[in-house]
Amino acid sequence: MINKLKRLIKHLWLDTSDTRRAVPPDMLQRLTQRVAASERRHGGQIRICVEASLPISYLWRLDRQTPISTLTRQRAVTMFGKLRVWDTEHNNGVLIYVLLAEHAIEIVADRSLMRHVSPLQWQAMVARIASAFRDKRYEDGLTQAIEETSAVLMAHFTVEGTLDSQQAQPNELPDTPLLQ
Repeated sequence: MINKLKRLIKHLWLDTSDTRRAVPPDMLQRLTQRVAASERRHGGQIRICVEASLPISYLWRLDRQTPISTLTRQRAVTMFGKLRVWDTEHNNGVLIYVLLAEHAIEIVADRSLMRHVSPLQWQAMVARIASAFRDKRYEDGLTQAIEETSAVLMAHFTVEGTLDSQQAQPNELPDTPLLQ
């Protein structure tokens, strides 16, 4: 019970000001540019969401049978839906979700991409990136996440021709990370 109370306090303590400190405006601009550049090289869509903490409704579910990693994953899947990442024309959107309170990252891919990349491959990617988040090197971690996700999307959803082919591939999701 004490651990649950500590975790509740940690999550209640953090808010959007912490998110903005972790991802200041200049970093936000660089990440936006990296997502836009990435999407010119493949037919997929990348969305980034950085949250300070889980909503209290998630934290009340925390117990021995439901570890924080499960709740983090559930929140990432929820945000995948709320941000309409699932609603891209070719069903190849990817959400890169960061939870600051836990220094955690989750990657949620849409069904078309899941046909090509197994959950174990995504988990391995997250494991490689996670150390940057544990060390609070958010830009390094997010940049690596964008690069590795781009490589997967380029392998399975190439864009024919030159950069002008983006006219045929509309930008369906905002490139700017969502900070909450």
